[in-house]
Amino acid sequence: MALMITDECINCDVCEPECPNDAISPGEEIYVIDPERCTECVGHFDEPQCQQVCPVDCIPLDPEREESRDALMEKYQRITAA
Repeated sequence: MALMITDECINCDVCEPECPNDAISPGEEIYVIDPERCTECVGHFDEPQCQQVCPVDCIPLDPEREESRDALMEKYQRITAA
């Protein structure tokens, strides 16, 4: 499952540099996560780093992007194969 950033985001800028896949970027109003690049940090860390540093807890799993751990690992391998 990819992660998403909710409208509770306060644009504190701490999540973007933590993402090893460069999936987080500034959106029009709040930060956004590119679901094609988000692996929930599978392949890099045991836990999503953006969730660990978020001071307002506004980065839940995206219920519309359900992916297995194997699918996330495949995505990680695709992203890092370049």
